[in-house]
Formats: sequence, C-alpha cells, structure tokens
Amino acid sequence: MRSILTAATALLLSGSAVAEPANPTQLAETAAYLLGTAHRCGLADERVEHAGTAIRDLIVVAARDSAEAAAAESRFVEIFSALAAPSQDRDGFPSCKVVIARFERLEGHHQQAGLTD
Repeated sequence: MRSILTAATALLLSGSAVAEPANPTQLAETAAYLLGTAHRCGLADERVEHAGTAIRDLIVVAARDSAEAAAAESRFVEIFSALAAPSQDRDGFPSCKVVIARFERLEGHHQQAGLTD
C-alpha cells in the first residue's frame, strides 16, 4: 500500500498529465487516493460522492470490457476505503490544503466537461 500511496502522491502533486490512453485501473487508483484523502480532510460527503460517481462513469468509458471495469472499480473501493477514515497518522499524506485545491480542480474539470448536474 505504501508504494501506491507514494506513486499516487507524486501524480496528485505533480498536476501534469501526459496524453496517453486512459488506463482504468490507474484512473481508479489516482481518483481513489484523491477522493479518500479529501474525505479524510473533511470535505463534505456529497461532494466526494458526486466526484466518485463521475470517476466511476469515466472508468466504465475507459475500460475495454466489463471485467476491466470491475477490476478498476474494485481497486477504487480498496484504496478509497483504506484512506477515507480520519486518523492521527499523517505520515505520507499531502497537506489538506493541497488535497482540497486538487479536488476543487477536479470538480472544475467535471463542470467544464458537463459531468455535473
């Protein structure tokens, strides 16, 4: 789990994207890390749930078939569940200020793409 956290942290904090085909598992892992950490930081449940729904829709679109989508969804749930519960252990996690800024950026992208109500 530590290696996933390190990789996801690097991706989350880098803010850069390379134009490559969407990998549903990588999308699930990265999104679960962001959403789980945002939940840990106290973002409202409805905001996290709404973003989670949009991410799940993107995973389905990126997947080649239902088995790949199910595997990515399972990975999302696994990582989100591991990160979402607040705890005293802050080692290896970015600051909530950074996480919330990235989450708001994601919400902005969803709004621009018409993925919000």
